[in-house]
Amino acid sequence: MEEHHCCFYSKMLSRFSISSFMLSLVIVLVVRELYVMYQCGKPFPKGDSRSFTTLIVLGSGGHTAEMLSLLSVLRMDRFTPRFYIAAATDNMSLHKARSFEDSLADKPAVKEDSLQFTQIYRSREVGQSYVTSVWTTILATVHALWLMIRIRPQVILCNGPGTCIPLCVIAFLFKVVGIRWSSIFYVESVARVKKLSLSGLLLYRLRLADQFFVQWPQLQNKYPRAHYVGCLM
Repeated sequence: MEEHHCCFYSKMLSRFSISSFMLSLVIVLVVRELYVMYQCGKPFPKGDSRSFTTLIVLGSGGHTAEMLSLLSVLRMDRFTPRFYIAAATDNMSLHKARSFEDSLADKPAVKEDSLQFTQIYRSREVGQSYVTSVWTTILATVHALWLMIRIRPQVILCNGPGTCIPLCVIAFLFKVVGIRWSSIFYVESVARVKKLSLSGLLLYRLRLADQFFVQWPQLQNKYPRAHYVGCLM
């Protein structure tokens, strides 16, 4: 009987220890998440002249044209090495990105290994059924995780393509667990006048973006945490 009670108490203690550990882990992750959300959006220190490993997310339609227009006014020496990413079915965007890099005035100073052009699986193609999109979403997430581990960007620039969502989610999780701090800069498309795109809405509601920019004042009024910067394109 005494041995039975000892076994019972041992099991209870073991379960209590596991529960305590899980509760402590949850508390640590929640506190860490709140810390990350508090730190997000803080500017880089003044006088910081470092260059940052930069991930640039391109998209079909006007997304790529707008992103390249935005890049043309940035100090590109601050954003190097640069990794351009587009959906696996979007060959045109990477072609435009290569042409853009070729046109830069400081091209002789750009090392060949500081530029990479990569494609990523899409979670869901236009017209794809939701049933089959479950598998493609899992595949796209795994691929995004592999790319984020390989690139480990310090800066992520995106402006609306759905391709950016798994990358930004993984980047935020990396910040929470302390793997890598990636500053996410999101610029909503100039075509979005009255409401955010689905990608923009997700990043805004989930507070994944460090800096969120809109190009129309009515959007800034509707989404007060966004920064109105006027029409950039």
